[in-house]
Amino acid sequence: MKRSAFILLAWVTAALAAPFSHKLHLSLELQCVTCHAAATGSTKASDNLMPVKAVCLPCHEEVQIPAPPKTLVAFFSHSQHVKMGNLAPLLAASIDKGNYLQPAGGIRRFLNTRDACQACHRGLTESDHVTPAAMPQMADCLVCHTEIDNPFSCEKCHLKDAPLKPASHVSGFLSGHTSGKLNLDKASCVVCHGRNFRCLGCH
Repeated sequence: MKRSAFILLAWVTAALAAPFSHKLHLSLELQCVTCHAAATGSTKASDNLMPVKAVCLPCHEEVQIPAPPKTLVAFFSHSQHVKMGNLAPLLAASIDKGNYLQPAGGIRRFLNTRDACQACHRGLTESDHVTPAAMPQMADCLVCHTEIDNPFSCEKCHLKDAPLKPASHVSGFLSGHTSGKLNLDKASCVVCHGRNFRCLGCH
């Protein structure tokens, strides 16, 4: 199949596809900033980085652009992070050295990318659905932002009253987790409390 025919077929498929496929659009060699043009100048987490309709209309007769996904992050600058270049090698090194503050799961295999956006927004080349899996993990941020002083350091990125407590932190959690009955391991706590936390530091 000729490339032009493949591109036409891909665009027709994209027009009929629901939900959105990053995999399909990236296969057309589009750059992330082609659609998410506002990202390079964005300095606030509240900025709408969804594509504008005009970007889609040359290839699609009609599109519905959803509202941006809700996030618990209140303070973040895409602009500043884009200027830093590709952070994938840094994230990969953290995982390889055992310094990454959560189980890495399958994300390590995506960190050979040369695309700076896909260092943090991983798996898009295989994604036919927009899911939270493509969003950065808190452990990604903590590779560079290593100061963890809960709850004070939380407010550098999150609003003071943001609902950050895990579902396990219900009434009676303090007494329950010290009893050993909750079967918690220290690894489940490090993203919020840091690798060097000590129980007696809080209790």
